[in-house]
Amino acid sequence: MAEILQKDGTWTFDGDTVRVVPGRGSRIHPLRQALGELEVPLTALAGIAYEPGRKGGGLRLRLREGACPLLLAASGRLRDSADPYRLAVEQDRTGVAEYFVDEVRTALLLDQVPTEPADRFLLPGPSVPVSGGGGDGTASFEGDGVRLSWNWKAEESKSSGGPVTLPLSEITGVEWLPAIGLENGHLRFLTPRTGGTAPAPKYDRYSLDLWGLSKKEYTAALVAAAVLARLPHPATTTGPAAAPVLEQPAPVTDDHDTLLRRLRELGELHRAGVLTDEEFSTAKQAVLKRL
Repeated sequence: MAEILQKDGTWTFDGDTVRVVPGRGSRIHPLRQALGELEVPLTALAGIAYEPGRKGGGLRLRLREGACPLLLAASGRLRDSADPYRLAVEQDRTGVAEYFVDEVRTALLLDQVPTEPADRFLLPGPSVPVSGGGGDGTASFEGDGVRLSWNWKAEESKSSGGPVTLPLSEITGVEWLPAIGLENGHLRFLTPRTGGTAPAPKYDRYSLDLWGLSKKEYTAALVAAAVLARLPHPATTTGPAAAPVLEQPAPVTDDHDTLLRRLRELGELHRAGVLTDEEFSTAKQAVLKRL
């Protein structure tokens, strides 16, 4: 048995399974808090590493491609603080972290665990019911369908028709993209009815428009993962991919005119009552730091 206890969480390894328990308190990312405990079978792992840093370091589990619905939904876009397979390690626990790595690596070698992509999900995905989102609404999933509910900030073209209910049988794929820089993110559900080019997420009744004003918006990734876990695995799908790999948007440059235009847009949203005082202040400070 190998175990490492940190403020960021606790990992234990019994030779067959790495048990991941997130820490508690406001410093723990909302996505990790909502996801809760994970039991990662050895067969789902492609490797493990300890990454040293100036003030400690971090343990990182590397999973086989396609083994985890959450990582499939995130497609490499999770921040380190939101990644459930990373554990921040304090400086005086380096030796314990390195021992933990040795134990897992030895087990991987002895069991000859393959490193190639998995042909099925080896983790179950987030438990249901699950809900998440932010921006202009909330997505909830109870196992048989998705419900999209709008808040008062949603465009009239979305809110006027009331909540949207999508049976799981009609969903062919999910896209999740967090807000990056000054660009909004989204959670979009694909169906045969969407076909062709979908409207922008702020107008799309099958999408949440994510503004990046709160870390809690990352919980939309949990909804995406829970749905993907119940769709055909990409390795067995010959039609549209269950989780299309989106191209990463080009890095947003801190162009002075772009930042000023963003400030004007935020001001207009605040005056119109779309953004609360707190949301406006948070977003404005984020832009001002780039000027």
